[in-house]
Amino acid sequence: MTDFVLDHERERRIGLPEAVFSAGKSVAQLAAIVAEAERHGRRLLLTRLDGEQHAALCAAIEVRLDYDQVSATAFLGAPPPPLRAPRVGVVTAGTSDVPVSEEALRTLRFHGEDAVRVADVGVAGLWRLMARLEQLRTLPVLIVAAGMDAALPSVLAGLVGGAVIAVPTSVGYGVAAGGHAALHAVLASCAPGLVVVNIDNGYGAACAALRILAAMH
Repeated sequence: MTDFVLDHERERRIGLPEAVFSAGKSVAQLAAIVAEAERHGRRLLLTRLDGEQHAALCAAIEVRLDYDQVSATAFLGAPPPPLRAPRVGVVTAGTSDVPVSEEALRTLRFHGEDAVRVADVGVAGLWRLMARLEQLRTLPVLIVAAGMDAALPSVLAGLVGGAVIAVPTSVGYGVAAGGHAALHAVLASCAPGLVVVNIDNGYGAACAALRILAAMH
């Protein structure tokens, strides 16, 4: 008897297939999940899959996964080709936020959406953001990853007309408190309509963006 039940109907219900959160799962559990997906001819997105898990999983199964170490994500099966120009911008305040932003980018790519990367435009050097502002204004959805005081999502939400999804990250010293200061800052933002996901939740931010795009059709 298995200790998991894949939700094969999720994509039919909500437009997004199930993803597998790999942290805390054994290699045997992950191998069984991958085998189950293969039996049903399903593509699969694995998140929070660390390098050791990936190496052990590759040794346990014959299937080759598309693995990205920075985002700690893996694809079973090829993603669909993008059908249009990018509609999402993924923006980072600093280089330390890149693992979270890459999780968002890989999630979008798994679902057939390319995105525009805009990196290292935090408010400590606001001129860097202003240099990309006109480009960002052309995109209907922005995902913005920022730690410390997480000022960047609020700044952008006051400058662009599209949807802005804030991802507070666990980057920063002392009172940054593992991303809680950033989370509180974006939740308390005075920028109207700023959407917030949980700390380091690049996957959730990408899913929110995909839902918004689906609603635009």
